Amino acid sequence: MGENNLDGFGILVTGGGTGIGKACATSLVLSGASVTICGRTKNTLQDTQEQIELVTGKEEKIQYMVCDVTQEEQVEQVLDAASRFGKGLRGVVANAGGGGALAPYHLQNLDEFTRVLHLNVLGTMLCIKHSVPHMKKSGGGSFVGMSSIAGHLTHLWFGAYPVAKAGIEAMIMNAADEFGPSNIRFNAVRPGFIATEIMEGIPRESATYKSYIDNTPLGDVGVPEDVASLVKFLISNDSRWITGQCINIDGGHSLRRGPEFTEFLMGLTNEEILGGLQG
Repeated sequence: MGENNLDGFGILVTGGGTGIGKACATSLVLSGASVTICGRTKNTLQDTQEQIELVTGKEEKIQYMVCDVTQEEQVEQVLDAASRFGKGLRGVVANAGGGGALAPYHLQNLDEFTRVLHLNVLGTMLCIKHSVPHMKKSGGGSFVGMSSIAGHLTHLWFGAYPVAKAGIEAMIMNAADEFGPSNIRFNAVRPGFIATEIMEGIPRESATYKSYIDNTPLGDVGVPEDVASLVKFLISNDSRWITGQCINIDGGHSLRRGPEFTEFLMGLTNEEILGGLQG
């Protein structure tokens, strides 16, 4: 894929201030797109915009807006702005999301469980809802949802997170069917372990980290730029005949089994973890 093949594309990247979102925004700007990044923390977004401008030399191709993707009015406003920043809206990378406290289901906190569902599922739905009219007006577009290998591979103790990612995948497939006649494509990506800021909380000498490596055929972890390359392909016209797909980008991890996070269940006995059901 050459430089500038996305020239004129107006694209929104949610959660664009750090990690995978930041890498996606940088890659898309380098390919000529007019990218709007959004997130909840102004200082982070401002710093990221400046870094992308420095790396790409394209100050006119990147802007930021503060936006909480669970707030409908804010989502509507940022998509309007992203459309105006480009030649209409041609793509969305719905990257904003995240997990919650680790606990077995019988110890899950309802407020925390609901927060994770809202952030991932509701946030993605609102992005779909308010981007479709813009992309239809632009003659079509591409929407990329951020799933995870946790959406189809068991991740013990992750509570709402696997449920939320599976929900995103179901929504992406339905949206692909609904909006195909409008030339709007919907796909999701499923990262495995990607070395982002949030994953720095897993010590490299820990049993959890070892479980990732042991279950990954390529024997390593990914970097944000790996995901960004796939996302750029799915946003671009190079993938014009691909829709309704959920694509693994995990070094082969999904061929085996999920990670082992039991060591992070601080202070719980085996009996508490299993709910007194063993035996």
